[in-house]
Amino acid sequence: MTGLNIRKGPCALDFLALGALVHRLDPGVIPFRKARSVEIHVSGGEYNVAANLADCFRLRTGIATAMVNYGIGELVQTRVRETGVTPFYKWYEHDGVRGPNIATVYSDRGQGVRPPVVFYNRANEAGALLKPGDFDWAGIFAGGVRWFHSGGIFASLSATTSEVILEGMAAAKAAGAVISFDLNFRAKLWASVGGLDRAHQVLRRIAGSVDALIGNEEDLQKGLGIAGPDLAARSGLDPETFFQMIDRVVEQHPNIKLVGTTLREVHSSNRHDWAAVLWLNGQRYVSPTPA
Repeated sequence: MTGLNIRKGPCALDFLALGALVHRLDPGVIPFRKARSVEIHVSGGEYNVAANLADCFRLRTGIATAMVNYGIGELVQTRVRETGVTPFYKWYEHDGVRGPNIATVYSDRGQGVRPPVVFYNRANEAGALLKPGDFDWAGIFAGGVRWFHSGGIFASLSATTSEVILEGMAAAKAAGAVISFDLNFRAKLWASVGGLDRAHQVLRRIAGSVDALIGNEEDLQKGLGIAGPDLAARSGLDPETFFQMIDRVVEQHPNIKLVGTTLREVHSSNRHDWAAVLWLNGQRYVSPTPA
């Protein structure tokens, strides 16, 4: 097993993500049933990585995604420009009534003992319409890309989005980029496209093409069908069980060189303990945890 081979020479992009953009409506600590105003955030499970690498670390990043020609699309484009992420858009025209749409995520962050609540309106979502052939991968990778990334949220949107991921990964491999995937399992999303059986089928295919896999114990169990413990019966900051599951993942997918995740223990909606673990070529790394 060899390590990650990250390109050293000049590249147009340090990191390229493939996924759907959404706009998130956030009433803060007020539940939606009592809200009179919201803040609007632009996000996406895959896009967030590109945005934070560009904003926090000044890396050259890009996003391949769907874009709709209407007012919400203009808002999203502005926020993407503000983060410094280079967009590669597949354009759609809005019909003025039913879409296609930039998906809406409703996110009540909770307060104290009241947990956060997240629900979606992804009806006629432009991102779900993406299919193989929609992006000029040869042109996108022509200037050099060090790292290509996608995730389970985008994979769950339709029958074609996982095929776009595999197409992008094939182009990334040919171009010499490291390939990563965040399982990011969301039961609500997979339920609408076939449930656990469909998730296992799709995510196992994708895992066979990646160098770096991101996911916690629940992601590995529900996304890949890896046997694991009763998650409710253990501390969220205990890394040992996670490392035990990695051996099973790599046995099934020997192409994987890196597996990482964050660990979280929730005390209330507003107080969490965080840690991180990394498995790299058989070596284990654990961040400091609270005493």
